[in-house]
Amino acid sequence: MSSSAGRSTRPSKTRGRRKIPKPYFYLFILLLVGSATAATTTAIATSGNHRSGNNNRDGLRFEVATLDGGDNNRQNAEQGKAGQPYPRLARANYADGIGEPVEGPDLRSVSNRVFTDVHQNVFSENLVSQWGWVWGQFIDHDIGLRAEPTVGGKTETLNLAFDPDDPLETFTNSLGVIPFTRSAVTPGTGVNTPRQQTNTISSYINASLVYGTDEARLEWLRDGPVDGDLSNNSALLLMPDGLLPRRDARGDATTAPEMAADGRLLASPNRGFVAGDVRANENILLTATQTLFALEHNRIVRLLPSRLAEEQKFQIARRVVIAEVQWITYSEWLRTLGVRLPEYRGYNPRVDASITNEFATVAYRAHSMMHGGIEFEGEADEYDEETLEGLEDQGIEVARSEDGADVEFEVPLSVAFFNPDLLDKIGLDTVLAGVGAEKQYRNDERIDNQLRSVLFQVPVPDNPDCEELDGEGFEECFSGVVDLGAIDVARGRDHGMPTYNQLRRAMGLEPKRSFRAITGERTENFARGSDVNADSPEGLEFVRLLDREGNTVDPDADPEDTDVVDGIQRTTLAARLKAVHGSVDRLDAFTGMVAERHLRGTEFGELQLAMWRTQFQALRDGDRFFFGNDQGLRWIRQNFGIDFRRSLKQIIVFNTDVPEDELNDNVFRVAEQPAEGEPDADTGQGEASASADQTAAPTPSKSPSGSAVAGGVATNPRRARRRVRRVAPRLRPA
Repeated sequence: MSSSAGRSTRPSKTRGRRKIPKPYFYLFILLLVGSATAATTTAIATSGNHRSGNNNRDGLRFEVATLDGGDNNRQNAEQGKAGQPYPRLARANYADGIGEPVEGPDLRSVSNRVFTDVHQNVFSENLVSQWGWVWGQFIDHDIGLRAEPTVGGKTETLNLAFDPDDPLETFTNSLGVIPFTRSAVTPGTGVNTPRQQTNTISSYINASLVYGTDEARLEWLRDGPVDGDLSNNSALLLMPDGLLPRRDARGDATTAPEMAADGRLLASPNRGFVAGDVRANENILLTATQTLFALEHNRIVRLLPSRLAEEQKFQIARRVVIAEVQWITYSEWLRTLGVRLPEYRGYNPRVDASITNEFATVAYRAHSMMHGGIEFEGEADEYDEETLEGLEDQGIEVARSEDGADVEFEVPLSVAFFNPDLLDKIGLDTVLAGVGAEKQYRNDERIDNQLRSVLFQVPVPDNPDCEELDGEGFEECFSGVVDLGAIDVARGRDHGMPTYNQLRRAMGLEPKRSFRAITGERTENFARGSDVNADSPEGLEFVRLLDREGNTVDPDADPEDTDVVDGIQRTTLAARLKAVHGSVDRLDAFTGMVAERHLRGTEFGELQLAMWRTQFQALRDGDRFFFGNDQGLRWIRQNFGIDFRRSLKQIIVFNTDVPEDELNDNVFRVAEQPAEGEPDADTGQGEASASADQTAAPTPSKSPSGSAVAGGVATNPRRARRRVRRVAPRLRPA
């Protein structure tokens, strides 16, 4: 499957002067993204769902799945349902066996020596685009949301230490600590039995982030009255001006469903969008993806004949959207990341599809993939000067081409968080077209400082030393520290996660006996006779940068050069891990997992890959409504000509004005040509031909000899002229 996309030849651009953001009078802290984002225990709403025994709508030839995942497994109706404890793969690891977190190294100190990227961008060695992490977060918000204490409940604060005298510390922290709050304890646990945590949403891949997990939220999202009666609602989702509805879309914002708000959104929470998942406003790329699938639902509804009742049309569209999300996940996304599953042999009620605590707390955290800045390119005549100046005032870099035809935006991640107005100002089409234009960062231990140090913070107002909100020197712009890498490890302690080797044993893998066996490097010792050690800033310096073919990249090259897929630092990662932890058996599961060398052809080390394969196979085989088990999909195709087997590219094209030739056929990869064996999402079940075994040899990606990965150099898709936004999406083929 080839793509006609190639690198465009554009006039050189004159960078606009970045303006420092205007003062903000609030400081906000949200502790985690993805599966770590919390929900209150009051958000567990499972009432009002139709039971499987009587939920067939008149005239439909298929069973309608419940919103909350209940009754998916007829032998165990609670399995995978919203509000259930996360099951465990291994014995809970608490200091007292009940709920006291284990002790370990100071986590900011670990972060400064292990998770820092020292402003060097290192990209995916497999040409995976930013859709890799964006779709990962999209699916994360469909399958997991941990509970935290209610507003009036007991809150357990375990703030993380911050040492301003650490020789590797480059940030100022007026807070004095890194804020951290424990997850809510599952009722009935943590006293005489080990503490457990609750998943507040369904574990199944069922597009709950589009439709919600309870009927009250769904009714608000559907066009029509909100009176407790779904039967008088339209089949369409409410989408004013082609975007998700704002909290005040129905007049009284206080009656809108709960949505998480922080940062800029705290000042005007009613500007937030409402969707099936409370985290829809978390960042612009997530919001755009959620908007896309709400548009897709409405597109399908408009393709159905008028003779059908509104409820029938709604349930048909929902059934197709669920299958589309599953199809893209298994035939495009997972395979592009290198996750190959055994052949699908049908639904198995003995398989528990529930998201495990270890997967949610350890394996599904891949924050190093995320860029510190997000780039988009739009058509200049779609923006007025007032809009562009307003974007610059927020800290967004705006670059205008010399011929005036195009405008390029570079949005710091700190500006992209909880800033839903950006989607309307920059444009849905522009955002969706831009996600796949650049490679995501390498999935390793290095986390961008936008996440590792200033997560969800705003810059210090009126600071003359603050010139840019990203890159070297941006430390001067912030006065507090929130470290996502440190929080990832702390969440593992909070949830009683096994150690690295304990988790490897639980997954049937041999334990590692040395740090260099984990990283693939030649040594875990610092150089003899040298003063460079774990406390030396120069020990983190990169001495060699490598491209996909193992060639050396000019060390003076732009740190954003997407040819860089690996780097060698003055001290080995293994030596720094040993200095911090002492023994491999003291190494926490998250840090050990991200430090592992990758298996060739994948974005993962051995442990993370094993956990992804296990969890996603369970989500597939243990889901009665998985697309491979049909459940009405053939009937829909035969009677209405609507096929769920659509690629993400097709769904973007169907619902926007983005031209087909602007996107790669596989938007999850930036290469012109798909890799050997890459699936065609329109030809059969993609996972059926996947190998049951990961047979590729490991790549010594952290060894001094460098990384050797076959393949050509990525190219950005051609960016054709397009409209920024459109009020009413046009109908597209089924």
